[in-house]
Amino acid sequence: MSSSPDTPPGSSTDTSAGASAPAARRVPVPKVPFWAQILLGLFLGVVLGWIARTGDIAWLGTTLTKTGEIFVQLLKLAVAPLVFFAITISITNLRNVHNAARLATRTLLWFMATSLIAVAIGLAIGLLTHPGSGTGLSAKDAAKPEESGSWLDFLTGIIPTDIITPFTELQVLQIVFMAVVVGVAALKLGDKAAPLLTFGEAVLALLQKALWWIIRLAPVGTIGLIGTAIKDYGWELIGKYATFTADVYIGCALVLFGVYPLLLATVAKVSPLQFYRGAWPAIQLAFVSRSSVGTMPVTQKVTERLGVPKEYAAFAVPFGSTTKMDGCASVYPAIAAVFIGEFYGIDLGLREYLLIVFVSVIGSAATAGLTGATVMLTLTLSTLGLPLAGVGLLLAIDPILDMMRTATNVAGQAVIPVLVSAREKILDLDAFRGAKSFSLYEGDGADGADRAGEDGGDSVHHQPRPRATANSPV
Repeated sequence: MSSSPDTPPGSSTDTSAGASAPAARRVPVPKVPFWAQILLGLFLGVVLGWIARTGDIAWLGTTLTKTGEIFVQLLKLAVAPLVFFAITISITNLRNVHNAARLATRTLLWFMATSLIAVAIGLAIGLLTHPGSGTGLSAKDAAKPEESGSWLDFLTGIIPTDIITPFTELQVLQIVFMAVVVGVAALKLGDKAAPLLTFGEAVLALLQKALWWIIRLAPVGTIGLIGTAIKDYGWELIGKYATFTADVYIGCALVLFGVYPLLLATVAKVSPLQFYRGAWPAIQLAFVSRSSVGTMPVTQKVTERLGVPKEYAAFAVPFGSTTKMDGCASVYPAIAAVFIGEFYGIDLGLREYLLIVFVSVIGSAATAGLTGATVMLTLTLSTLGLPLAGVGLLLAIDPILDMMRTATNVAGQAVIPVLVSAREKILDLDAFRGAKSFSLYEGDGADGADRAGEDGGDSVHHQPRPRATANSPV
């Protein structure tokens, strides 16, 4: 039966061919979570590195090496300007935080306190396990490092001779010094410095966006870095350092999963499990990239998502990324000093142990957030009077150790702002309880506005947050 002539087309009774057909629904393509991509990269790196080593496949080994080198080089490319503008802007942002001096002081004190705990753990493990005994290594395996640190170099190296060299030669401590000077001067100038700060904020946003693109290459970089480590060193060499490697990993794990949770539960009175749920993207990226500064945008994002006020996080995280090194500057040099002392048959006494503690707590800025901790270790050895050639014993195994060290560093860089914010009653507890792990590709899945692939991963910076005060909750 045909429809009535006066029935409007498109009505429920219209059966004409002109009626529109329902649009086909697009099936979303599932994306692999970032953590799964990292694990896949680790697995492929181990397999390809083993193949390159056992099969003596030169082109595969070269490909793995170049892949890892390019990823690290891309991270380092952004380090100098990122550190300068991040610290400069973070200092000026403190003008928006009530009781900023108190927050800054407490942050630095907690940095030192946790470093003291970490170095004590490192010393205890080294003294209990004797990592330098029975390694099978000989003096010919030792070689004086190409770069070293001393207290004179450390102190005089902070002040640059010009404003160009620190950026071209990546002298991070000098960059930090200049950034602090510029930031404090901008605070004193007030409104006159507004154009400079606007420019700095724009440059920082551009750098963070570019760095997020590099960070998204981490799974590929993982294949190259892990594959190169396996190809060059193999399991045989790792076996010679079995006790030392286990000591460093156990020491860092005690800090990462023992000390930090204890502080969160007892001092901050928040859930450690919830903290790790929110902070895990930064920790896993640090494990792969081996760069605290390279991980800094992710660390700052997870810290803000955990309820730390934006203005305070913008100060604490950049400073932590260049000075807060519980893995590289506390656990590692303590165990390494014991290792090298035992290897050369040099007895360390109470004086030497106290010096290790002093160097770790005061000199941790020498690591400067870059890949590796050679400068910090040589600073420790020179203070103790131990042979710097002993560093050469540990360089071969350093990439394997550096992954766990950097993960510990970054976790600490997120823990302290949460702890201080909680103690000062400015932590947004609702945000903390609701913080979730997120993918660097898809955000946290809770809303479409926070997608790393769309806004460079820093949309959290555009979310208004009440002004932080040291006396009232956010």
